[in-house]
Amino acid sequence: MKLIYAILHENDSGDAIEALTNNGFTVTRLSSKGGFLRSGNVTLLIGVEPDQVAHVTSLVKQHTTPQAPNQHAATLFVLDMPIYVKL
Repeated sequence: MKLIYAILHENDSGDAIEALTNNGFTVTRLSSKGGFLRSGNVTLLIGVEPDQVAHVTSLVKQHTTPQAPNQHAATLFVLDMPIYVKL
């Protein structure tokens, strides 16, 4: 399993979450501020199989837009997740 941390602007979060959940992905939303995008951000936690990382990346890319020139629309971190349990 992989864990994707997707940090994106809060204005894009609704569209991105809707696209991810409509494609069968489970998403946990955390509010965050500062750091990479310097304003109201949202951090999404998405647990996926390794072969689904590209699909999630594509969905996030399609549903986010840069908030200013020369700024990224989202930042994604993909980590190995040896244990994934839903209780």
